Amino acid sequence: MAARIIDGKALAQQVREGLAKESAAVLAKTGMKPGLATILVGDDPASHLYVKSKQKACDAAGIYIDDSKLPASTTQADLLSLIAQKNADPKIHGILVQLPLPKHIDSKVVLDAVSAQKDADGFHPYNFGRLVEGSPIFEACTPKGVIKMIESTGVSIEGKRAVVLGRSNIVGKPLALMLLHRNATVTICHSKTKDLPAVCREAELLLVAIGKAKFVTADMVREGAVVIDVGTNRLPDGKVVGDVDFDSVSQKAGWISPVPGGVGPMTIAMLLDNTVESAKRMAGMK
Repeated sequence: MAARIIDGKALAQQVREGLAKESAAVLAKTGMKPGLATILVGDDPASHLYVKSKQKACDAAGIYIDDSKLPASTTQADLLSLIAQKNADPKIHGILVQLPLPKHIDSKVVLDAVSAQKDADGFHPYNFGRLVEGSPIFEACTPKGVIKMIESTGVSIEGKRAVVLGRSNIVGKPLALMLLHRNATVTICHSKTKDLPAVCREAELLLVAIGKAKFVTADMVREGAVVIDVGTNRLPDGKVVGDVDFDSVSQKAGWISPVPGGVGPMTIAMLLDNTVESAKRMAGMK
């Protein structure tokens, strides 16, 4: 039986509709919309397209967007100065510094300069530390989106055997922690994991963020598993595919997310969710 599709686009639209109502409540109480500052340095086409999509989503969710586009020649000192301004601006509740940054700028220094209270991406060490102890202020957007996608299936996370492929600080590690806090039994796999297919076949929840096109095949998947594909890979012919071989795995999994149209829209939706939550927190509404 073919797997049921987890439609990230439709789910993200539902999230935006709910956020529009919450944004209106913030505006009614404070006289300000929730505000997201986006900072883009350089001319990377993919980054420009990504920021543009975030701006469209902000409009739909009733969020004020403060957009800064800087030339690639911008110095690290000037970028840090701009971030300090946004940290101090009461109209701004979330800050996004679009990656990658030019090579002459230290990304870690820049991301650490964003106020932990406005770190809508959830990358700040303080927020990661809060996630480790189970009391996060912000959860990283992509893992948070993955959790929402699992929950949308009606499959309970509690008690499930979850396998996370990939151990990045952006996806794999925070996702494993979020699953653990929701009482899943979690295994993190990586390039040194022995007999990876056997480990994957144990997963009731298989979350794939390994960065290799069509890496996970049907023989690696447990019958009826929930499979979430975080990967985005462009093939030589221009086609965009995930880390999961969708055609074969969709005939074995119980639920599966597509690429594109799965995790990507939910990542943006969770960025907006974090921004609105921040605005509500600053307004004393939660």
